[in-house]
Amino acid sequence: MKHEVLDLKASHLAERSSRMVKEGVLPFMRKNPLLAGALLFALLSSIYWLFIASNRYVSEAHVIVQRTEMSAGVAPDITSLLTGGTATNRGDQLVLRDYLLSMDMVRKLDAELGLAKYYSSWRIDPFSKGPSNPTIEELHRYYLSRVSVEYDDYAGVLIIKAEGFDPSMAQAISKALVRDGETFMNSLVHGLARDQVAFLEKEVTVLGRRAMDARRAVLNYQNHNSLVSPTAAAEAITAIVAKLEAQRTQIQTQLIAMQAYLVPDHPNIVELEQQIDAISEQIDEENAKLASPQGNTLNRKVEEFQRLEMEAQFSQDLYKTALVALEKGRVEGTRTIKKMSIVQAPTLPEYPGKPSRLYQTFLYCIMAMLVAGVGHLLLAIVKDHRD
Repeated sequence: MKHEVLDLKASHLAERSSRMVKEGVLPFMRKNPLLAGALLFALLSSIYWLFIASNRYVSEAHVIVQRTEMSAGVAPDITSLLTGGTATNRGDQLVLRDYLLSMDMVRKLDAELGLAKYYSSWRIDPFSKGPSNPTIEELHRYYLSRVSVEYDDYAGVLIIKAEGFDPSMAQAISKALVRDGETFMNSLVHGLARDQVAFLEKEVTVLGRRAMDARRAVLNYQNHNSLVSPTAAAEAITAIVAKLEAQRTQIQTQLIAMQAYLVPDHPNIVELEQQIDAISEQIDEENAKLASPQGNTLNRKVEEFQRLEMEAQFSQDLYKTALVALEKGRVEGTRTIKKMSIVQAPTLPEYPGKPSRLYQTFLYCIMAMLVAGVGHLLLAIVKDHRD
């Protein structure tokens, strides 16, 4: 008897609900389709965000890139003036940010952690998981929706956030980003240093060969002309000419004095005149060695020798400069390291930071109502124009 009463009550309630739907809900939906659609969308989105959406855990790390070498002061830029800090590592951190968000980083994480397989797991709700068997471009786009790297201009730190659908995976991604980021920055510096050293070694080889050729040219010139130093030979001839001229001046003085009391054909006067002629002839010969319109004179040899010596000295100075630069480049290459200092280690989240279920539910409901309101307003405007 009791079961029959319960069955009658249940059938009565079902008929009443069906009647309410037919008499109340269906006419309302036919009369206000936009509002009904908005309410249905809000209901479905609320069910998704409150009960279906998968939990996402966020692991966060704060890092800063620092150089180990003692470098000179860097001129402040506009950012450092506005923030009151220094911008010595800002460029490095922006380069690091670009690398951590790059496709190369996605390939490394996929090879190490199985990123594509993890993000497309069946345990993740269909609206949150990534595509199955994705291309690298699809995986990269999804990766950018789950990983963020932001540079804090004021504090000068890089904030790395990695999302995972379990705490350990979120922390593993964050740790991999920090580790590979430091490796990348050091490889970048060392690669540049190796390129610089290789270039300097090549230049040292070329300049050393050039210096040897220049010194060899000087030796060949000395051997060909049988002169160790044309300059010294020219100085010696100049000294001889000066001595002969002084001697001729002295004899001419004696000759003038004798001509005052001796006849012109006196033997002493004839002897002095002969000495003067001989000295003058010797002076002309010595001067002809120094300079002559006809050609191969000592002054030309001096000019050629000085030019060869100047080229040899210049080549040697360049070689010394290149050697110093090479040794400095080697030292800087081994001493320069970019250290990633960890301000906050990658965290192991204890509760899901995303999604914000109440916020997302409220946001989608408001959006649905706004869209329905705008649509209703547009329909009213269209009907008003028709009338």
